[in-house]
Amino acid sequence: MKQTHRSRWSGLLLAGLFGLTGAVAGCGGAEETPPAAGGAPEVVATTGSAAAEPSPTAAAVDPCALVSRQEAEQLAGTRLEDGQPVRETCTYVGPVSGPTAQVEVFVGDGAKKFLDIERDLGHELRPLAGVGDEAYASHEAVFVNGSGVWVSVRLVRLNDPAENRAPLEKVARTVAGRL
Repeated sequence: MKQTHRSRWSGLLLAGLFGLTGAVAGCGGAEETPPAAGGAPEVVATTGSAAAEPSPTAAAVDPCALVSRQEAEQLAGTRLEDGQPVRETCTYVGPVSGPTAQVEVFVGDGAKKFLDIERDLGHELRPLAGVGDEAYASHEAVFVNGSGVWVSVRLVRLNDPAENRAPLEKVARTVAGRL
């Protein structure tokens, strides 16, 4: 029962985090300049070093492309609706007729914050060797860092969490290969 209570609190904390992240996301950091003849708009950073090399960013990663609908369905063990992207997330939900199932993909700071919350709550996190630059698994989620970008995949099911261990680790390896 305590695990369920903690999971609900971590879900509420994540919901609040993503609401706050969305409010802050529109604040400064880059300007768009008009396109050159026949070109695409150029994004120019307003802070930082101009000599810095580009690195992968969470904004450049499509969370719905990291875990396809088919892969989410394999993870959840049931049919799911199409992924719904919102900012740096993608959510696949089960049909309203059941069974209860949901797969959530978080990319960037939100994924890292989810991992930090899991640590703060004292949830068990197992390191996943050979997955990305750094990876961990809990009873309900996996966390992968690849090329400086954090991704988490959370599974919501009403089953024994031990049944989800292998499928979660499989999706972690898939995500790491796509970063």
